[in-house]
Amino acid sequence: MNVKKLSEEILFDALSKEASDIHFIPQTGKTNVFMRIAGTRRFHSSLTPFVYEKLLAYFKFSSEMDIGEMKFPQNGRIPFDFKEDEVDLRLSTLPLSESESLAVRLLSSKRKLPIHQLFLFPDQLKKVLKWCNYSSGLILFTGPTGCGKSTTLYAIMETIMEEKGLQTITLEDPVEKYVPGLIQVPINEKNGFTYDEGLKAALRHDPDIIMVGELRDEKTAQFAVRAALSGHLVFSTLHAKDSQGTIRRLLDMNISKSDLQQTVRAIASQRLIASPLIKRRAAILEILEGVSLTRTFEGSPPSSSQTFPHIRMKAVAYGYIHP
Repeated sequence: MNVKKLSEEILFDALSKEASDIHFIPQTGKTNVFMRIAGTRRFHSSLTPFVYEKLLAYFKFSSEMDIGEMKFPQNGRIPFDFKEDEVDLRLSTLPLSESESLAVRLLSSKRKLPIHQLFLFPDQLKKVLKWCNYSSGLILFTGPTGCGKSTTLYAIMETIMEEKGLQTITLEDPVEKYVPGLIQVPINEKNGFTYDEGLKAALRHDPDIIMVGELRDEKTAQFAVRAALSGHLVFSTLHAKDSQGTIRRLLDMNISKSDLQQTVRAIASQRLIASPLIKRRAAILEILEGVSLTRTFEGSPPSSSQTFPHIRMKAVAYGYIHP
């Protein structure tokens, strides 16, 4: 059995189908392989325990993980060439009672859309582009894993570099895609280089804009707010159910309401929907800015016209999606 050949066959098939992730899930007597394609997790094939054990060892070795470690989660990465495309494979293992599951994220350097093709509604695109003109403040994109938050942030950073050429620093764990002109700082918390340390160092490099990959904890969120208070424009992401939930999460991180009111310029909760009309997935946004943001801070719910159910109804009325 040639596990290198088997791994390449699975990876080539996934990339040919434009999958974003591959999941290897051990079950009793077999390991099922799934691929996430256009946001939907689809069954691909099954492997015998023996074959999966060899394949897992190959992936762990190739990504410089500890092959003998099975009791703790591990992460690794592998560069992979696919049809003149440089693909970054991000691997993650999770220990189970008798085996390990493996998830592989496929990050293509060429599979990207310009910012003008990311959003379903042109008026929402205009709002996002307007935020790039702010001189200071905090702008947040929120939503569940896989909703396109990072893709949106990268598109914004590329737009800023192309149109403004501002001193822009990103702090990421890990750096998902390299963009010419950006100062991209890889955070390595295992070695003690945290988001907090990275933000302190970034502020000494005279940035106009700071992008924080994710507000993961209280310390990072508080520092991002302080950076915005000191006159910088800060973009970041946060896991939250919706735009209102974003404010609740920030308050739970012990950020004062007054600091949030002074710094947060816009919140966009994002989802991806498949549109047969444009033949791809595109983002829809629940947006809080201006008056709607102020009203939310005061405890009032956002207008129904700004919520996902209404936005989806609008998409149906415009013919973007089916009822």
